[in-house]
Amino acid sequence: MASLDRVKVLVLGDSGVGKSSLVHLLCQNQVLGNPSWTVGCSVDVRVHDYKEGTPEEKTYYIELWDVGGSVGSASSVKSTRAVFYNSVNGIILVHDLTNKKSSQNLYRWSLEALNKDSSPTGVIVSNGDYDREQFAENPVPLLLIGTKYDQIPENKRNEVLTRTAFLSEDFNAEEINLDCTNPRYLAAGSSNAVKLSRFFDKVIEKRYFTRDPSQMTGFTDRKRFNFKSLHYD
Repeated sequence: MASLDRVKVLVLGDSGVGKSSLVHLLCQNQVLGNPSWTVGCSVDVRVHDYKEGTPEEKTYYIELWDVGGSVGSASSVKSTRAVFYNSVNGIILVHDLTNKKSSQNLYRWSLEALNKDSSPTGVIVSNGDYDREQFAENPVPLLLIGTKYDQIPENKRNEVLTRTAFLSEDFNAEEINLDCTNPRYLAAGSSNAVKLSRFFDKVIEKRYFTRDPSQMTGFTDRKRFNFKSLHYD
């Protein structure tokens, strides 16, 4: 295959939320039979057609970097993990829809990656107002993906989806909710597939077609991001 231009997308979230299963589904279009814990970082590649069906269509490689660990890791682990955050063009934030804590921790994951900060402390306060304007200015495209949709009890579904809508608003990102063991959630032409394609197009657009040089190599020279507080109950 001819050499293709590529972009780097981080896949972040707590251990056990299904990042490896998600990446396998995105890159291989298959269910991962026996997922295991990711140690360090695992990289897989998806082939994506930018602006598919238009005269500008072009094929790119999407490198998906599945970063292991947890936000509660020791500072030395976070410092080691920071090497994966260089020259990133996009971020997929993954949470388990049946685990509220994994959703809350996405704020810490995003802080760690966007600031390349080995120990972001003192920035999260419960039951307050979140300053979402900071992410309106964030040059790095974000996508929010909730996993284990099939495991949400029917009587809890509206509550969970309302919570994820707040998350999506906070991160200024589109949201996709799915079950990684069922490829139909990303079937061609589905709303989820359209959102995913739109996200990858945006990542490529920022990397290769922006006129702002500061946005062309990821977020190596970006402003510090800080969350004043969260609005979780």
